[in-house]
Amino acid sequence: MRKFFSIALLALFCVNGAQAQEEKPSNKPVFTTVKELPITSVKNQNRSGTCWAYSTLSFFESEILKATGKTYDLAEMYIANKDYLERAELTVRMHGDSQFAQGGSAGDVLLIIKNHGIVPETAMALPGTLVGDTLANFNEFFSVMEPYVEAVSKSKSKTISSQWKQGLQGIIDSYIGATPETFEYEGKTYTPKSFAASLGLNWEDYVSITSYTHHPFYTSFAVEVQDNWRWDHSYNVPMDEMMQIIDNAIENGYTIAWGGDVSDDGFTRQGLGILYDLKAGGESLTGSDQAKWLGLKPGERKNFLEELGVNAPEATPSQEQRQKDFDNWTLTDDHGMHIYGIAKDQNGREYYMVKNSWGDTGDYKGSWYMTKNYIAARTMDFLVNKNAIPKPIRKKLGL
Repeated sequence: MRKFFSIALLALFCVNGAQAQEEKPSNKPVFTTVKELPITSVKNQNRSGTCWAYSTLSFFESEILKATGKTYDLAEMYIANKDYLERAELTVRMHGDSQFAQGGSAGDVLLIIKNHGIVPETAMALPGTLVGDTLANFNEFFSVMEPYVEAVSKSKSKTISSQWKQGLQGIIDSYIGATPETFEYEGKTYTPKSFAASLGLNWEDYVSITSYTHHPFYTSFAVEVQDNWRWDHSYNVPMDEMMQIIDNAIENGYTIAWGGDVSDDGFTRQGLGILYDLKAGGESLTGSDQAKWLGLKPGERKNFLEELGVNAPEATPSQEQRQKDFDNWTLTDDHGMHIYGIAKDQNGREYYMVKNSWGDTGDYKGSWYMTKNYIAARTMDFLVNKNAIPKPIRKKLGL
C-alpha cells in the first residue's frame, strides 16, 4: 500500500510538473499572420553593399505583381552598374568631397529606372560569375575602384580628361557585367527603357517618407546621410503619421521599400527586430527577473533580453528620441529591406513582416519580424506608392 501510494504520488507530481512546464510561457515567438502581401523570391546580396538595390527592386517586383499579376526578377547589377558611374562622376565634380562607396538608397534605384530603364536578371551576367564566385563579391571590385576614383577626384592637375570615365566603366563592366543596349525577353526585343515602360507601373507614383523635427513637417528635404549622395528629397511627416502610412499601405495591398538602422541591439541574426528597453527594462520585469536584471552589466543585459525573447520589455518610441538618435549618430542609415505584411506574436505584440536580402537565413527563411515600435524608432526613410498614403496626409503634402 505504501509502495502504491509512493508511485501514485510520483505520478501526480509528474503530471503537475508537466502541466507547470506546459503552462510556463514560451520565450520563442509564435506568429499569427494578420496580413501578408505577395513578394518574389528571397535573394542574396552576399559580400556586396547593395541592399538598397535588392530591397527596392523587390519592392518594385511586388508593385508589378499588384498591378499586373506578373512575376519578374529584375537585375540588381544593372542598377549598380549605372549608379556607381554616376556616383563617381559626382565625387570627381566635388574634388573628392563626396563619399564614393557601395551603399545607396531607394531613390537611386528609382532615378536609374527613370533615366536609364531596367532589365530582367537574364539580360545581365549573374552576380559573381565574372569573378569566379557563386554570388556577388565586391571586396576586390571596390578595392580596385575606390583608389581609382580617389586618384581622379584628388588629382593635382588643373584640368582632367574624360578618359577616366571609360576606364572606370571598364572596371565596372569587368566585375559585374556590361549593361545591354537591347535584349530578348519572352520572344520580344527590348531596350532597358522600353522594358521599364512595359512593366505596368507609373514611375512618377513613388515618393519617399521620413520623420524628423529639424525640418518643418509637411515639407520635403534631403535626409542628411552619406548614401543619399543625390540629395533626393523625402516628405517629412510626424512619426505617428509615418506609421499610419505604412499600415494604410499594407492594408490596401501596397508594400514598402524600407531604409533604416539594423545595428540596434534588438535586431538579431535569427530574424527578429525588437526595440529592447535596455535602460529601463528592469522596471518592466518582476520578481527574480528584475533582481537578476539589476545585477547585470550593460553588455550582459542584451543577452538577458534575448533569453526573454517575446517577453522582453520594449521601449516606447517618440518623436523627440528619434531626433536625438539621428543627431547623435545612434540612428544610422544601415540597411534596406522590404516590408510586406503584419503579424502578431502570442502576447499580441504587432510586427511587420520584412523581406531581407541575405539569402535563406534566420529562423524565417530570409524574412524578419520587426516590431512596430522598432520600425517607428529606427526608420531613416522609405519609398512607397503615393496612392498608399491616407488621403488626409496626402492633402497636407500636396500630393
